[in-house]
Amino acid sequence: MRLYLTALKPTDSVTDGFLPAARALGCDVTILTDRPEHHLDTGTEVLRCDVRDARAVIDIIAHHHTPDAVFSNSDHIQAETALAAAYFGLPGKDWRACVATKNKALTRRRLAAAGVETVRSVRLAPGDPVPPDPPFPAVVKPREGVASEDVVLVGDAGELAAAVRAIRGRRPGETLVVEEYLDGPLHTMETLGDGRSVQVLGGFRTTLGPLPHFVEERLDWEPPPARDHVLRALEALGVGFGACHTEYVMTSAGPRIIEVNYRVIGDNCDFLVGSLLEVPLFERILGVHLGSELPGRRHAGGDGPGTRPGRAPDGSGPHGTVLSLVADRAGTVVGAPGSVVPGTDGPVRLWHRPLRAVGDRIELTNTNRDYLGIVRAIGPDRAHVDAAVAAFTAESPWVIA
Repeated sequence: MRLYLTALKPTDSVTDGFLPAARALGCDVTILTDRPEHHLDTGTEVLRCDVRDARAVIDIIAHHHTPDAVFSNSDHIQAETALAAAYFGLPGKDWRACVATKNKALTRRRLAAAGVETVRSVRLAPGDPVPPDPPFPAVVKPREGVASEDVVLVGDAGELAAAVRAIRGRRPGETLVVEEYLDGPLHTMETLGDGRSVQVLGGFRTTLGPLPHFVEERLDWEPPPARDHVLRALEALGVGFGACHTEYVMTSAGPRIIEVNYRVIGDNCDFLVGSLLEVPLFERILGVHLGSELPGRRHAGGDGPGTRPGRAPDGSGPHGTVLSLVADRAGTVVGAPGSVVPGTDGPVRLWHRPLRAVGDRIELTNTNRDYLGIVRAIGPDRAHVDAAVAAFTAESPWVIA
């Protein structure tokens, strides 16, 4: 079988997740990318391609090996990849759903039109004046942004004007969104669909860093509240195939969607999901793109594929945490813990994935790009996990001078 994987920059999800999964499924992999020099150590065929242009993707595949699947886990090229899969008559996502989820202004319109929820939101095209009377506090964000980049909370008209001016200076020509601030606990729901049904794998409770920025610092595995509301939102958006990561807030007025990322959750949380559920998650995801149906249902995180018992109704049972170690100052890294993989002793399995190295210069961005390393841990309950994570961070600190 021939799998074409469209990609931009390398990610852990691709190199350590999807590529090994593809080989386990017996696939020959061809990576299509506009940055081939970044993928040369993947051990697979790499072809240069303008992956942001569906016509270019279709053309290069048509003149190469016959495809069995065309897949991407990139936020930025889901629609292009879906169009290429559709051209060859292969299983894939609806390109319209890819556009509607990537474009935050369209997401709001689709959810409101379907009667799922309404969030006050203004689309701000390049050159448009700053809206005179948005709901304050408000959040300003790029219409198609990622990684919390240029997402900021503003409290009045002066702060709004300054934020829009600053973001436009960094992102000339991009459209922004200004919307009401959704206050409340932040959650995620992770789903996987095969075009016939959508399975809920579970979810996380997200802890953010200090406002006015929205840096995700910690995610704890937790059964998702408002499951039915999120599923209605996904149906309204046309999401029903492949992996999807949805972020939402439990406000005083009910659940409200923050954004829908039509790919598997990242920042090592995807590896945690697979470990917690004891399923080959990446193989399951690729499997549906190769035409397979999802296996049987039922597990405690929702109604997705799982073999191990999950959290009990009282919250007891296996717990998983992903902690992002965030730089708190600009400077140079002078001390850094190395990679850690779990041993065989003790009740908690803990991993550490360094993202920076000694000698690296750190410039704060107030985004997820300020991560120094990522710790993920699984244990019998939260108390054991918290103790193990605290011990690791105390004994193996990142030091910036």
